[in-house]
Amino acid sequence: MFPHRHNPDFYGWRVVATAFVVAVFGWGVGFYGPPVYLEAVRQAHGWPIAIVSGAVTVHFLAGVAVIASLPALYRRFGLPTVTLGGAVVLALGVLGWSCAREPWQLYAAALVSGAGWPALGAVAVNTIVAPWFIAKRPAALSMAYNGASIGGVVFSPLWVVLIGKFGFPAATLIVGVGMLGILGALAGRVLRQTPDGMGQMPDGQPPAATTGVTRRDGAAFPVARLTRDPAFLTLSLGMALALFAQIGLIAQLISMLVPALGEQGAGLAAGLSTAAAIAGRLLVGWGMPSGIDRRRVAAFSLLVQAVGCGVLMVSGGTGAPLLLLGVVLIGLGIGNATSLPPLIAQVEFASADAARVVALIVAISQGAYAFAPAAFGLLRQLGSDNIALALAAAVQIGAIGAYLLGSGAYSSRKARCHAACGSDDRSRA
Repeated sequence: MFPHRHNPDFYGWRVVATAFVVAVFGWGVGFYGPPVYLEAVRQAHGWPIAIVSGAVTVHFLAGVAVIASLPALYRRFGLPTVTLGGAVVLALGVLGWSCAREPWQLYAAALVSGAGWPALGAVAVNTIVAPWFIAKRPAALSMAYNGASIGGVVFSPLWVVLIGKFGFPAATLIVGVGMLGILGALAGRVLRQTPDGMGQMPDGQPPAATTGVTRRDGAAFPVARLTRDPAFLTLSLGMALALFAQIGLIAQLISMLVPALGEQGAGLAAGLSTAAAIAGRLLVGWGMPSGIDRRRVAAFSLLVQAVGCGVLMVSGGTGAPLLLLGVVLIGLGIGNATSLPPLIAQVEFASADAARVVALIVAISQGAYAFAPAAFGLLRQLGSDNIALALAAAVQIGAIGAYLLGSGAYSSRKARCHAACGSDDRSRA
């Protein structure tokens, strides 16, 4: 699954496997877990669904500030310490969900779990993999981020089984201890390694082979203020819109499919969507040409999802073949919505800016999609499934526009930097 190409001794693929495991726990406990916790808490205490659902939103919002601060935390404490520390905080937060006896205790636990999850999330995976790969980073990240999908496949049913058999508190202890044991071992053994420390070059290649592949033209263009850079702003907007539509759809998809496919069929369809997400991410990661404009790839992936929404609308909620086709089309872009923006940042920003860019766009996106399940649910309640699907398609088209507009913004910045560099060279001459 993690092939060692060109250099069988290259440690980077072992790092990718570790990032995969981090993503499995990060998404399995911190992303796919809260909807299961919600139901466990509701059944245990009989609290109104609105109160318990609010805790899920708090969980996701709590991580926004932490995500933006992760680059500084990595510099101060190191990758292994931050990763293991995040796992400890996440485990304690989830235990708090299970032990809450009053709503305020639930919300306090959600703040803790939300603060821990980012250290095992999208920024973490990118940070683990990026130092080891340049030209092969799309393939490496696609494999590492697939741990997120596997986390959903494994943990969504696992949580249900463990809670049903042992109770919610015991289930959180079982998963928490297992997570800390595995990630603690990986942090101490693998994450402390660096390419320089092992005398290796990115991609496992000789130094000359990695020259000039970081950006489309091989030049570094630092940005003085990201908030004024159109390329950053459009990348942030594109990712936020894409994930808002995607998370809103995922939260409602099974209930949309149940009337036509039944509960078991809807569950299988959700699994099919996950399989499509893995396939779509691997296809882009391994098949994307090195010189292609990655924004256009992101735009095409979103277009496929928008078409999937249209197919679901045309099906009228009754035709099983069309429903499954729509689910697959939406699934093909699910993984790319998370993995492509960091790859765009790789080619459009200097190395000194890229880590900060990735942290900020992920934080902005999480702040946006935290409200998506509630928004889509309200829209379905007040309108219909087709209205919710139409909104998702419209938001995806808006994300496409943001990505494509940003391609021109990056080209303009590149031209200005070239002109400035040329003027400096002439003045020095």
